[in-house]
Amino acid sequence: MTDAKNGNVEENVQRILHHIMEKKGEDIVVIDLRGISSVADFFIITTGSTGIHLKAIANEVREKMKKEHDTVPWHVEGYEGEKWILIDYVDIVVHILDNVTREYYSLENLWKDADITRVETDY
Repeated sequence: MTDAKNGNVEENVQRILHHIMEKKGEDIVVIDLRGISSVADFFIITTGSTGIHLKAIANEVREKMKKEHDTVPWHVEGYEGEKWILIDYVDIVVHILDNVTREYYSLENLWKDADITRVETDY
């Protein structure tokens, strides 16, 4: 198996976005950190309405990336707290947060120098 670092990063961003949208993730943004930070190339941020919704989004991303793209995360955390689930694919870090936690940490504002793209959804 490979991680996101061994594949095409932009393609994996699109794949992850598709899987998030399959579970109706809300207010999806992609933050392009290339040239700004060595933490990752991209952050993908989405909101879930409940702890169960956060887990459903996270499970969809993890399961489909493994099954369809032979890609597994390097690190995962936050399932227990049901407020912020982080899935780290090395070059892509997925943040799945509830509304209160997302507003409190305001990740988009921390990386306001980066190129931030809001993803349009049709649901």
